[in-house]
Amino acid sequence: MSSDTVGTSVHDIATAIEEAAERLDGVAVTTPLERSPRLSAATGADVWLKREDLQPVRSYKLRGAYNLISQLDDEQRSRGVVTASAGNHAQGVAFACAALGIRGRIHLPSGTPRQKRDRIAVIGGEWVDVVMGAETYDEVSQSATSDARSSGATLVPAFDDPRVIAGQGTVVREVVEQLGAAPDVVVVPVGGGGLVAGTVAWLSVHHPHVRVVGVEPEGSPNLAAALAAGEPVTLPTIDTFVDGASVRRAGDHTTAVASQGALELVAEPEGSICREMLSLYQVDGIIAEPAGALATGAIASGTITVEAGQRVVCVLSGGNNDVSRYADVVERALVHEGRKHYFLVDFAQEPGALRQFLDEILGPDDDITLFEYVKRSNRETGPALVGIELARAEDLASLLERMEAAPPSIEKIDSTSPLFRFLL
Repeated sequence: MSSDTVGTSVHDIATAIEEAAERLDGVAVTTPLERSPRLSAATGADVWLKREDLQPVRSYKLRGAYNLISQLDDEQRSRGVVTASAGNHAQGVAFACAALGIRGRIHLPSGTPRQKRDRIAVIGGEWVDVVMGAETYDEVSQSATSDARSSGATLVPAFDDPRVIAGQGTVVREVVEQLGAAPDVVVVPVGGGGLVAGTVAWLSVHHPHVRVVGVEPEGSPNLAAALAAGEPVTLPTIDTFVDGASVRRAGDHTTAVASQGALELVAEPEGSICREMLSLYQVDGIIAEPAGALATGAIASGTITVEAGQRVVCVLSGGNNDVSRYADVVERALVHEGRKHYFLVDFAQEPGALRQFLDEILGPDDDITLFEYVKRSNRETGPALVGIELARAEDLASLLERMEAAPPSIEKIDSTSPLFRFLL
């Protein structure tokens, strides 16, 4: 069966979602729908989390991958499947291949976290081979497409196929079943657009009054660009930190479906996403990957405003986060909050210079988190890179005043400076 078998009208996709729900019965877990006391108290709304991070592959991507692969005929199954993924879709494909006994090759971006790579190998077992590729999803997607053409294997897109969209759309169908009624607002993360397209299609047909909000990473707002242009466009640059949703170009099918509904799109800064990851972990006891924290992050930050008493459902899409990334997550959160700053300080090369800096410039609650001499330019002075963490963002003004009055020459490294990318 080809993707042409399923149309891209919202009615076609809504019907395909009902069929996908039957195929996924007993395969995908009916994940919990849990009320969030933290977000409910912060907003005055009744906020619920759809815990797709608790799927066997720790993300909703199992739904779309299995829905497509399970529909292949015997000849297609014998030739195997090929896919490109940032990690989560790969695990869904690996799960489907192992469950259905179909060979698969998975092309991954070079920056895919080790935790995801290891999980793919465990889930797919002998049925799956992993091919490490270029830096971005879009580049490895081209490699996977070429692989499929040359080998005759079936390409399983991460999002741009009506069968994948239909599988992902079963998430919102399940939400309404669990609630017993449609919510007022549904908030979903947006990468390539498969989940949001399925959500828009099913709700447009069954509950058109529901407000649907898609949240893209600020560094890769590809669907917003596509809808504004009337067709998918290729973003010149993207920030790949939110690896599960960092896509340079939205899909043709996902754009076509998403454009038919009343969809709102917002962009959430990567630093805000990091802050939400920490809140989910420290307050709620939930390990979320960056893409998994997109929906709740936009609610927590106020990027999305909701009314008191409204029932709001946020899709927590994935929990495949490498714990080694948490240091970077903390750093980005502090910078976003205005509590972490970097400076180039030209220290006099004489006894007591550092002590003077500590005594006269640093506040009582400030902390030096990085100190590294960059270069000894002459015998009298030596520039050092200094990272300072503030207890409160509002303490920056007084710190800058003390620096202005201090003997050393001090330059603040602005977060918009090209130099800053070497720090984060």
